[in-house]
Amino acid sequence: MADEMKLTHINESGEARMVDVGNKDDTRRVAIAEGHITMTPETLKLIMDNRAAKGDVLGVARIAGIMAAKKTPDFIPLCHTIPVHSVEVNLVPDEKTSSVLINATVVTTGKTGVEMEALTAVSVAGLTVYDMVKAVDRAMVISNITLVEKKGGKSGHYVKQKTD
Repeated sequence: MADEMKLTHINESGEARMVDVGNKDDTRRVAIAEGHITMTPETLKLIMDNRAAKGDVLGVARIAGIMAAKKTPDFIPLCHTIPVHSVEVNLVPDEKTSSVLINATVVTTGKTGVEMEALTAVSVAGLTVYDMVKAVDRAMVISNITLVEKKGGKSGHYVKQKTD
């Protein structure tokens, strides 16, 4: 059990290090992350009607999320630079909860996974929504950013358990 709980980014002296993945096999890897940004119903309507002063909120946030996935190693210090083969970011308004569901799927073939890229895409897409409409709603909340699923690599397939 202790070996399973060992932090791979910490050396024997307790110092941070970048993990050597050179001997790992290249495998197809997929990660899916999601999160929400909650706002007033009026702000959501403004976004859905494409009436925000800064333009197409969901379109710009989608592009920001894609760009962020590609730049993840620039933000996360010990994250490997890997080829990102595809990034899909979806933002789905939900009038019932007055929120936007943000979902990102990232795919590569390589020696390490793309979980951080998917999580970063969701985070930056949410921040972009906030930035584009903060003038009308500073109380928005970005929340529940989580890894939903990951496939590939030595650790195999992970699916987040539903808590409903």
